Amino acid sequence: MTKPEPSSPRRRRSGPKPADVPAYQRRDVLDPLPELSLMSVRTPLVEAPGTGGHDWIATGREEVRAVLGDAERFSTGPPAASAEESRRLVQPGNLLQYDLPEHARLRKMLTPEFTVRRMRRMEPVIEEAVADQLDDLESAGPPADLMRHFAWPVPGLVICGLLGVPRDDLADLARVLDIRATSRTNKREVAAKTVDTYLVKIVARKRAEPGDDLLSMLVREHGTDVTDQELAGICSSFIAAALEGSAQMLGLGTLALLLHPGQLTLLRERPELMDRAVEELLRYVAVVSLASPRTALVDVPLAGRVVKAGQVVTCSLLAANRAEMPGAPRDTLDITRENTTHLAFGHGIHHCVGASLARMALRTAFARLLERFPGLRLAAAPHELRFRQLAPQYGVETLPVAW
Repeated sequence: MTKPEPSSPRRRRSGPKPADVPAYQRRDVLDPLPELSLMSVRTPLVEAPGTGGHDWIATGREEVRAVLGDAERFSTGPPAASAEESRRLVQPGNLLQYDLPEHARLRKMLTPEFTVRRMRRMEPVIEEAVADQLDDLESAGPPADLMRHFAWPVPGLVICGLLGVPRDDLADLARVLDIRATSRTNKREVAAKTVDTYLVKIVARKRAEPGDDLLSMLVREHGTDVTDQELAGICSSFIAAALEGSAQMLGLGTLALLLHPGQLTLLRERPELMDRAVEELLRYVAVVSLASPRTALVDVPLAGRVVKAGQVVTCSLLAANRAEMPGAPRDTLDITRENTTHLAFGHGIHHCVGASLARMALRTAFARLLERFPGLRLAAAPHELRFRQLAPQYGVETLPVAW
């Protein structure tokens, strides 16, 4: 399976950042720019009327956690002129857009499939996907594009195994999802309908002939309590998270290690640090720059200001994970860091339900990659890489490597 070249309407080179990238999203390769730290300290909650539909931007670590953790006073439904309009815009099955009690209903159905015991069933699927793509990477180079031959397909194959989606359909599905995620034209709506139509057909097939995958489990155990549209939406959310979030974590996580050779050497010498390394890479890379927006349901005092009912707050996860506080040591990649706290998987009731699977896949992928290619190195200068500055998940388009 090969990942098609992703569409890239927002390709940018690292270095000087375009004016249309706001300060709370700008990066120099992997690092947030210094002004983000200044924002976090001086204006942890700043008014931003008319900026991408936001009324407020939260960049302070405590403010971000407070907003994301408050499901009683903030709604995660799509921002709209009224509560009724917001509910109408909710994508069925997308847990990030559901408020209580509907969110609890769906999450309760999904949670049993993501226990550690059940996730062990996915270990052979992950190992096979990683081994196959390492073979593909080796055959393609050196040099070879790590994104195309490894980082994109591995999470896609894993999530197809989880959901029971035919792996032969993954390449086309990835292409359409990329259009849905990055396009601002009517192509986005067409792509969204294409994905929905395809996944509803998959759901219908599972209802007729259930297997041992997650979709089949939901069909068997919950029947008509969960609709075809909700099941298709769950599928869509998981696949998008894998093909964007997990793929970019593999790519940018590898890049972070290659740019910090001392940390890479330490991880090779002490593979028992892999669990800590994955958590530190999740924090350091911060693939998801911004959490899904929250709309205040009532007036909420925050950071000495008042967020009025109906106003929209967008939280910078990049700031919460990476902003440097005054007097604190310079933020660096440290795979020996204990008790790494990060918001890479969100916070509160919307914490990623598939976090355990993502961690397992990342641990395996990084470990096998470093074992297979002990001489792994970048085959391009960092300033030559193309980054996805405005995509929902920050990432790199291609990552040339040699060994």
